[in-house]
Amino acid sequence: MAARWYVVHTYSGQETKVFNYLNEVIASGEMGEEIKNVLMPTQDVVQVKNGKKLKTTRKFFPSYVLVEMELTKETMHVVQAAAGVTGFVGGKKPQPLREDEVRRILGQTEKVSRQQVSEVPFEIGDAVKIKEGPFKDFDGVVDEIHPEKGKIKVMVSVFGRSTPVEVDFMHVTPIS
Repeated sequence: MAARWYVVHTYSGQETKVFNYLNEVIASGEMGEEIKNVLMPTQDVVQVKNGKKLKTTRKFFPSYVLVEMELTKETMHVVQAAAGVTGFVGGKKPQPLREDEVRRILGQTEKVSRQQVSEVPFEIGDAVKIKEGPFKDFDGVVDEIHPEKGKIKVMVSVFGRSTPVEVDFMHVTPIS
């Protein structure tokens, strides 16, 4: 029997605990080659809060862990006995993921591991005040957002003319 990918449902916030436990089972060799791999797809997200960049890790599938294994009574028992596991998606007869789903998920995690995603604290049309740089204390309106660069384009009034200024997320604050 070939190993397939299955989805395991966990209690909220227990994904890392289950992931670590199953990796220990794999490393110990207890299950031989029956449990091959465990995956908890995540991505790094950069948020700007109070003018500071914070890097956090966000899970793609909260409350789920993916396990590549041969489905036997023993492997099901080991996975379901892990603290924090509620069961397999599919219940008593877990259904493996389709190959196209696995390729998409694995491709998505490889692609995301190469890039960081910025959570944008602004929307187009928001009124903001510039805190630093040559346009410090100017008020403006968000015109464009570039999350990959961590910058926004703000339209400010200079000598009565609307002028675009590119600024880092952390160099502006929203005006309430």
